[in-house]
Amino acid sequence: MDAFFAASLMGHPAWQWLVFAAVVGVLLVLDLGLFNRKDHAIGVRESLKMSAFYIFIALAFGGWVWWQMGSTAAIEYTTGYLIEKSLSMDNVFVIAMLFGYFAIPREYQHRVLFWGVLGAIVMRAVMIGAGAALIERFGWIMWFFGAFLIFTGIKMWFGAEHEPDMAKNKLIGWLRRHLRVTEKLHGNHFFTRQPPKGGGKPVLWVTPLFLAVVVIEVVDLVFAVDSVPAIFAITLDPFLVYTSNIFAILGLRSLYFALAAMIHRFDYLKYALALVLVFVGGKILAAEFIGHIPPLLSLGITLAILAGGVVVSLTKTRHLAVDDEDSARAISAGGELLARQAAEAQVATPRPASSS
Repeated sequence: MDAFFAASLMGHPAWQWLVFAAVVGVLLVLDLGLFNRKDHAIGVRESLKMSAFYIFIALAFGGWVWWQMGSTAAIEYTTGYLIEKSLSMDNVFVIAMLFGYFAIPREYQHRVLFWGVLGAIVMRAVMIGAGAALIERFGWIMWFFGAFLIFTGIKMWFGAEHEPDMAKNKLIGWLRRHLRVTEKLHGNHFFTRQPPKGGGKPVLWVTPLFLAVVVIEVVDLVFAVDSVPAIFAITLDPFLVYTSNIFAILGLRSLYFALAAMIHRFDYLKYALALVLVFVGGKILAAEFIGHIPPLLSLGITLAILAGGVVVSLTKTRHLAVDDEDSARAISAGGELLARQAAEAQVATPRPASSS
């Protein structure tokens, strides 16, 4: 048993990975089994409290990293956490539009995000493990990561004002064509049994709630293509990359309900995120000529860029300040209009026989 705990896994003793897994496991059990056992609409105040709790846990884990691995590792973990948290905020508007498009009531949104996080934990593990293996075997791939991040940052800068049109989303259209999808929700169920359109014995259908989970997983995968290389640019340690990723994702899910209500106040944050990507990508390419930028300086520059984006956003949009809860309802209402328009194009489905 002692040999198992001491065995090395991606450069770290197995017991360190088990500590992390235990912390995440406890958080997920508490979340679904205690704090959110019953479906309910999460308000801004509750969202902020939950987010503060997850930030505390993430920082406490960073303190543990400092104790076990030293100050440099702790700074790299914190920088990775900050970058992932910031880049993930770009996810919030897309998720809010998805919830509106599928007409997901606020009391069911946490359930969708919870299962989305479970999928993200697995997907990020695969991506980071594959990335670490590629970097170890092909060191030049970091140059590719650097160039890709710069390209992505420039693309984000010039596309910052673009808003996705869910009614024209190809993935949603493909899923609707290839799956039996009910027209309406069936409580908090992902699946339901009901007769096919032509009548007959009840068969399995998926609900819009299930579609929302699938699309959110794909959205997370797309965003991870940017964020994972960005954190590898900060540290090549897979343990620090993965742990900072997961803690940021866990916290963002809790913060979503507050951010979705105030997302209109952060219009200029995307420009700051674009600069962060360009900075991180440039940091990789410049390392060959000027050497590696000290972790503490890298953290300071990242914080300064993000803080600048927040300050500019809040200043430029102060005339748009409205009640947070009203704003959240407005986002949902806009999305529900899209959902009704999409539903009009669908053939009405029979009444379900049962749900599961």
